[in-house]
Amino acid sequence: MKNLIGPSPRLPSSDAPPGFHLLAKPTGSTCNIDCTYCFFLSKEALYPNDKHRMSDATLEAYIRQLLESHRTPQVTVAWQGGEPTLMRVDFFKRAVELIEKYRRPGQKVEHTLQTNGLLIDDDWCAFFKEHNFLVGLSVDGPRELHDTYRVDRRGQGTFDLVMRGWALLRRHGVEFNILCTVNAANEKYGRIVYRFFRDELGAKWVQFIPIVERATVETLELANEGWGQEVGQKRPFYTQTGNLVTKRSVGSEQYGRFLVDVFEEWVRHDIGQVYVQLFDVTLEAYFGRHLLCIHAPTCGYGPALESNGDLYACDHFVEPRFLLGNIHRTHLQDLMASPEQRGFGQNKRDTLTTQCQQCAVRPLCNGGCPKDRFVLSRDGDPGQNYLCSGLELFFTHTRPAMRRMVQLLQQGGPPSDVMALIKAEDGKRGPYKPCPCGSGRKFRFCHGDRAPASPFSGPQAWTNTTQDGGAMSRQTGLPTDGRLGAPAGDKARHLGDNADFFN
Repeated sequence: MKNLIGPSPRLPSSDAPPGFHLLAKPTGSTCNIDCTYCFFLSKEALYPNDKHRMSDATLEAYIRQLLESHRTPQVTVAWQGGEPTLMRVDFFKRAVELIEKYRRPGQKVEHTLQTNGLLIDDDWCAFFKEHNFLVGLSVDGPRELHDTYRVDRRGQGTFDLVMRGWALLRRHGVEFNILCTVNAANEKYGRIVYRFFRDELGAKWVQFIPIVERATVETLELANEGWGQEVGQKRPFYTQTGNLVTKRSVGSEQYGRFLVDVFEEWVRHDIGQVYVQLFDVTLEAYFGRHLLCIHAPTCGYGPALESNGDLYACDHFVEPRFLLGNIHRTHLQDLMASPEQRGFGQNKRDTLTTQCQQCAVRPLCNGGCPKDRFVLSRDGDPGQNYLCSGLELFFTHTRPAMRRMVQLLQQGGPPSDVMALIKAEDGKRGPYKPCPCGSGRKFRFCHGDRAPASPFSGPQAWTNTTQDGGAMSRQTGLPTDGRLGAPAGDKARHLGDNADFFN
């Protein structure tokens, strides 16, 4: 039964944010697959004697403190891992019960869960549907691309099992996002990957997360083998140190070209129909609103909670030097208001290189995520973003179309009207002129009407062979006023940047 009175609200701290997007990891780093780029697998070394399962006491403390810490009317309860579905459905049913027990009148709670999809069955889908969960499904593209790095403990691809989970989500009408990492295997196939999600999987909301695995001279060889544990050999514990990257990491310029490749397809056909997280938040940035932590001036609003109640400053910085404390000893709100957490968030703004400060796209990018700031700037200053050239390419390339969408919105029109303007420009350019994406190919055979077909297989391969085999939050990471044209009552929802690739 709904708690009609609810507990008395905790007195707010003046230093605490009114709301934040916490990622809770009920299984810690434990996962049922062994993605070679998933450095979070190495985090089990933080708790070598722990069973990596959130107890009922920790669950209750977390839910109560999360609801007490929010002064916003909307709270997102976000689950991640590792693989959160290893906790089974009963754990999450208990979480929903505790939310009903502790939420205050007028508090709206939304549920998100990021998963690799392998354990999804009819029971899971019925639960997701009943409680309106937004499910983030991790897919890296068609089978040949997905199976490059997203493998099980035997090194076998997981595509077929993920497609089984996707089919069940679709069958039950569960709302889902696609979370795709951009890595060395798929970095040349932006448009093909995007079309696969749009046309084959029916995805309406997509996030692209760059794989950047840092390493030192001493750790690079082992890091290149992957972050899991093999018999007789432990992988290095991953920390945000080193100025080298693994062979799986996306190249900086390649990341930008991947995004441009997707954008040129999306801006011609899908505005208001398909929501790409970075495109949404880029448009919002033109209005001075930064809805994604990696491109906001400051950060610190995306902490990560381990299964034992330890709280870390950020999901990307789960390592001892960024441990804020434990919610069994210090209230979550006090941890979020701590000088350490506020300093962590402000440090992003205060450590910009001169190159960043003088960059024309700095108001859109703000130096990117601190985890990627480990190369030298053009002036030789340390702390430049590894992805800088790609990000600068993307923000510069999309600026004309984004400014047109801004003008349309200011005039009271839908931003989707820009598609007609671009179509007219395409007609004037002609089919055999260079494509505006910068590929060097003729427009007709690039982003025009003779674009090459995908060389990869679709999900129908799973349908034919294994039929009998069985994540921007709604609150963060997308425009709350539906600027990109979502129908009323059906606004796009994302799991947010922190819904990363550790599933």
